[in-house]
Amino acid sequence: MAELLSIEQLSFAWPGQANLLNIDSLSLKPGDRLFIKGPSGSGKSTLLGLLAGILKPNSGRLRILGQDLARLSGPQRDRFRANHLGYIFQQFNLLPYLPVMENVTAALIFSPHKRKQLTASPKQEAARLLAALQLPDALWQQPVHRLSIGQQQRVAAARALIGRPALVIADEPTSALDADNRTAFMELLFAECEHAGSGLVFVSHDSALEPLFSHVTSLKQLNGANDAEPGL
Repeated sequence: MAELLSIEQLSFAWPGQANLLNIDSLSLKPGDRLFIKGPSGSGKSTLLGLLAGILKPNSGRLRILGQDLARLSGPQRDRFRANHLGYIFQQFNLLPYLPVMENVTAALIFSPHKRKQLTASPKQEAARLLAALQLPDALWQQPVHRLSIGQQQRVAAARALIGRPALVIADEPTSALDADNRTAFMELLFAECEHAGSGLVFVSHDSALEPLFSHVTSLKQLNGANDAEPGL
């Protein structure tokens, strides 16, 4: 099976600072679920920025679907991200005064590839995702700023999943949820990733989520500790 994600000898440092990340190797296959743990400030969100092509490594190689992102221009990375990735931001990054449905379908505006992946109209697929994520249809035409945090989280997940992205990236998406809602959200997220055949990279400081994932590592392990889990 071809690799979804491959990292080799990657390093990253913010200007004027020591290296924050030094990753010898990391690889994932399509459909894999990777949990990356670490305390706040350890570089988890920075790593996700590199995976999304928002940031570029100082050295090394990062390939997604065989594409070395560092070799792409800024606009090319933007197009690649729009076509192949889904991103659930910690703060959701929804458009607060747009209705729920338009927030979800906005992910398709700049992605002809994701539009081609649809087996129904954009609105029908958005409706399927929102229903699967248990957001009541009475809310679908409401501006998202009127929704609860948990409801906004489901909208953010639907936006990330529409168009069957190859890789879904999730940055602390359960941080505002209580234990019951967190478990339900994770089950629904996994089900939708499986339905789309998407790989999942999920970062969190919440170690209680670890048993849900097929692969678990930490920023400390990725940065060169000797006890890293085999295959990661």
